[in-house]
Amino acid sequence: MISDFKGKTAVLTGAGSGFGLECARIGAARGMNLVLVDVQQDALDAARAEMEKAGAQVLARKVDVSDAVQMEALAAAVKERFGAPHFVFNNAGVGSGGLVWENTVADWNWVLGVDLMGVVHGIRLFVPMMLEAAAKDPSYRGHVTNTASMAGLLTPPNMGIYNAAKAAVVSLTETLYQDLRLVTDQVGASLLCPYFVPTGIAASGRNRPGALADEKPTKSQIIGKAMSEKAVSSGKVTAAEVAQSVFNAMENDQFYVYSHPKALGNVKARMEGIVAGTNPADPFLERPEIGEQLRAALRSA
Repeated sequence: MISDFKGKTAVLTGAGSGFGLECARIGAARGMNLVLVDVQQDALDAARAEMEKAGAQVLARKVDVSDAVQMEALAAAVKERFGAPHFVFNNAGVGSGGLVWENTVADWNWVLGVDLMGVVHGIRLFVPMMLEAAAKDPSYRGHVTNTASMAGLLTPPNMGIYNAAKAAVVSLTETLYQDLRLVTDQVGASLLCPYFVPTGIAASGRNRPGALADEKPTKSQIIGKAMSEKAVSSGKVTAAEVAQSVFNAMENDQFYVYSHPKALGNVKARMEGIVAGTNPADPFLERPEIGEQLRAALRSA
């Protein structure tokens, strides 16, 4: 639980857009030191300029969060510049759709590398730093927030690779919460599960590495991308509102953070089916027209 953010340090991955950028804006307004991390240099430069203009002390680094060596160098730079961080937002993410058997090994490595291993590296490198600070100073308070997705609590079709990565983040973060509770009362954790919010996630393919950028998408991947872009762009909850919820959760020691609580009806149906041992529930229970459109598109010639 963090109540006073002034002079505290935040490490934000995916800071060039979406939730990361909006959390940086809130952090700057509250007098935080900001470590901005993104893989896209132009977006990172723009974020850095904006935060410095707002008066924040900024360390900006272009980092591929899936790369252990790059993340280790980042952690060392953070410790040297600001010491142990108080808020770590493991937020960088990419999306990839399509029928699950059509994803290539490169697809799996990219999505799991960013969406899961990026979180793993953030935990393994910064949490020990935070625990060390807590042991030395009874007044120290720290918090780790990991970005998963409602896709980590549901199993919508035609996006299995993303679902698997985000489900792993859900499990990992719940375990992190329990592990922290064993050893300290000074470091907390939250899990962010957004639904359809206008961010840069639908355009994450712009950062596909190497040969992946040249892969010809399958029919199901084209359909999935179009539907995802439409759903994300039409979202009425803003990234700024979600970022405010992230800060509220830190202040209130709240673990689960949802952008669209009404979508939990689908989660409830899924969990009840698991307990009852019934076949998986329709993930489009509350929006059946979406499932019908997807089925019709995939079965058409």
